[in-house]
Amino acid sequence: MRTSSNPAFRNLPRGAAGAPYAGFQPPGAPAGYGTPAGYGAPQAPSGEASRPMTVDDVVMKTGISLGVTLVVGVLTAIWAQSQAAAGSMGAITGAMIGGMLVGLVLSLVIIFKQMASAPMTLAYAAAEGVFLGAITGVFEMIYEGIALQAILGTAAVFVVMLVVYKTGAVKVTPKFRKWMIGALGGVAIVMLVNLVLSLFGVNTGLRDGSTLAIVFSLVVIGIAAFSFLLDFDMADEAIRQGVPAKFAWFVAFGLLVTLVWLYLEILRLLSYLQQD
Repeated sequence: MRTSSNPAFRNLPRGAAGAPYAGFQPPGAPAGYGTPAGYGAPQAPSGEASRPMTVDDVVMKTGISLGVTLVVGVLTAIWAQSQAAAGSMGAITGAMIGGMLVGLVLSLVIIFKQMASAPMTLAYAAAEGVFLGAITGVFEMIYEGIALQAILGTAAVFVVMLVVYKTGAVKVTPKFRKWMIGALGGVAIVMLVNLVLSLFGVNTGLRDGSTLAIVFSLVVIGIAAFSFLLDFDMADEAIRQGVPAKFAWFVAFGLLVTLVWLYLEILRLLSYLQQD
């Protein structure tokens, strides 16, 4: 199994071989790519516990997870706006922190316990919906229309990167993976240092809406976008290895993690651009 920058994809199990599939892989892949070893052997009994994962499983589970996040997020954003209008910012802050902490705990359990199941992934999707909805509701009160712009921007980046991967415009090579993992590690360290310094009242200029902050957000958005290529590649590899179909929920979780990160950074960038 290849190495991925997304922790959700690092330890997917190897499953029994199954039938060929129509995956995310780009054209021109080597002969046999996407055709698991042992093709032609008797098929396993039907059911997610026994049959190999397909791209349709990934698309369906990812779509359901995103739908849950979107619905919960919209409802939470509407609630947050009503609370903000009433001056109850404490309730919004509580929902924001609660959603973030629940999402963090669930993500750690899913990653380290490999909880590839609908309840765990959908619970994470709902928690992130509360977290994102609370934040978005506040931003929408300040910058009208920013929520729709952020959603459309995130969707556009996702589609573009899927096309880039599908057409093979950017090859996911071992060197590319190492570069991406290094870039993600570097950004994570910078963000952590910036957070710690901000707690002591130190402004590094990375999150204050300045020109430096805008450039930093663009860099982070670029890294998040290109990490989709690793996610797509790992999903293809999982399908090629014939992992059980139930692990499509695990792949959906991994893609959702990247989408949440990308959305937050786009929302932040748009807020910078709309500041006076």
